[in-house]
Amino acid sequence: MAANQGKASGALRALFLLALAQLCAAAQPPQAPPQRTGRSYDTTPPARKTAPPAPQSPSPVVFADVTAQVGLNFKHSASPTSQKYLPETMGAGVALFDFDGDGRLDLFLTNGAALTDPMPKTAAPDKRETRFWDRLYRQKPDGTFEDVTERSGLKGFGYSMGAAAGDFDGDGRTDLYVAAYGGAGRLYRNRGDGTFEDVTQKLKAEVPGWGTSAGWLDYDRDGRLDLYVARYMDWDFERGALYCGSTQVRAYCHPDNFKGASPVLLHQKTDGTFEDVSARAGVADPEGKGLGVAFADFDGDGWTDIFQANDNARQFLFRNKGDGTFEDVALLAGVGYDENGKSFAGMGVDAGDYDNDGRVDVFVTALSNETYPLFRNNGDMSFSYATGTTGLGSITIPYSGWGARFADFDADGLRDIFVAQGHVLDTIEKTTGYILYKQTPLLLRNTGRTFVNVSASAGLTAPLAARGAAFGDIDNDGDTDVVLAQTDGPAVVLRNSGAKNHWLGLALAGAGMNRQGLGARVTVTDSAGARQVFDVTGAGSYLSTNDTRLLVGLGSKAGVRTVEIHWPDGKVQTLNSPAVDTYQTIREQ
Repeated sequence: MAANQGKASGALRALFLLALAQLCAAAQPPQAPPQRTGRSYDTTPPARKTAPPAPQSPSPVVFADVTAQVGLNFKHSASPTSQKYLPETMGAGVALFDFDGDGRLDLFLTNGAALTDPMPKTAAPDKRETRFWDRLYRQKPDGTFEDVTERSGLKGFGYSMGAAAGDFDGDGRTDLYVAAYGGAGRLYRNRGDGTFEDVTQKLKAEVPGWGTSAGWLDYDRDGRLDLYVARYMDWDFERGALYCGSTQVRAYCHPDNFKGASPVLLHQKTDGTFEDVSARAGVADPEGKGLGVAFADFDGDGWTDIFQANDNARQFLFRNKGDGTFEDVALLAGVGYDENGKSFAGMGVDAGDYDNDGRVDVFVTALSNETYPLFRNNGDMSFSYATGTTGLGSITIPYSGWGARFADFDADGLRDIFVAQGHVLDTIEKTTGYILYKQTPLLLRNTGRTFVNVSASAGLTAPLAARGAAFGDIDNDGDTDVVLAQTDGPAVVLRNSGAKNHWLGLALAGAGMNRQGLGARVTVTDSAGARQVFDVTGAGSYLSTNDTRLLVGLGSKAGVRTVEIHWPDGKVQTLNSPAVDTYQTIREQ
């Protein structure tokens, strides 16, 4: 009875939110998109000239900036112009993946391209200068990185944005897709000898337009990885030269000045080529202004669903129907808008079970004065807006977030949240006295009831114009490290000091073409009977790819009873009493 009442209340709430959103839209007369205006995110009364205080708590972990120590000297080059072209501020992506199979994570960073001021109508971004190359860094046995870009063939094209790493051809070597503005995205096949081959045209994997975040998944469970690419807007340099801001300060234009662009779903066929099935699959919504993508089985039916974060537009939640098609249930599920039925600047996104109830929740980053939405999964394909009840509202309101991740940084068994931050407007400090362009990263510690801000005590005190963020155990010591990409600035490597807690690392090895086990659901039961649920994916954050290995925090519990894997093909496999404080490779049987 209680379960049925919960489902009924969740459904009623979802219907109420749908009606509220529709009423809000109907109550306002249709308006043309605002012209010649900048982003107006400053809604605080002018009298306030300082940011509201962000409560701070002690952190059990400390991050150290080891960028110089590991030999990383990458600087993103945005090629800023007086025209304020939007790609200049949207920034760079990061991918953490082991491209050479030596057991150490390597690093790929996307870069900008040369822009003239202004750009002629027929001109394209120019990547020929070395300072605009995308960069691939190989991690050496001593933990430092060496630049292997030139040999690898990954100098890039256009104005690069997102990076999606995944072994799409099942040969045991991780391949790479790079989204960009200025030509179709590029698919690079890993040859296994330190070089990559551009197979975009050969495999029919072209995605035109302004590609942003992308990710690999097997949406139809045929054993072959497919590719989902979010696209930002219908934009070009001619339309993008619109003057926005004030007569004194020109600013980057608000997305409402431009039409949206539908995402693209590429299905991999049996011959290894790809076909665009976006319309047939039901994801070709032209209202999207996609910036972030996360994959998870939100309703627990064994099929991977898709959440797309949209900038100042309704968010997308594509529920996988299991027949090759999706339905957008964002409105009914209560995740299309915020708790007031309003759109927000959805940028980065991640999916994870932060409260350990066995259901996957969603966290989305937004801009200053909006707060960051946290949607708690009710278990009936409806979500509750949990930003206020978990303490996130008061912490996040002064900030603008991009890449983000649910991860158990202190290994206590509860997933925390890390956010890469920086305002979208490099002119924001000229128009407001309390919002900063460069902002410090945010670490939100999960207490089991609420989230508390531990950023300062965790060593996250350097202000950055951060955009993409990738998360993974770079030094293989059992905790999650972070790589941040800045727009028009240097990348930053943050090493996690780790907490004195037990942990278990898991790497899946699929038996078929899906060698990374993407889409598998893993349930870990510790020695005290507590359970944690994970969906295996490299997607999430913003323009980035995370380490696909799982890190399970155990706190003071010194053992694990079982690890249960539900493989994407439906097989169920159990590992009993694995050794902890180490990595385990689980091969599909």
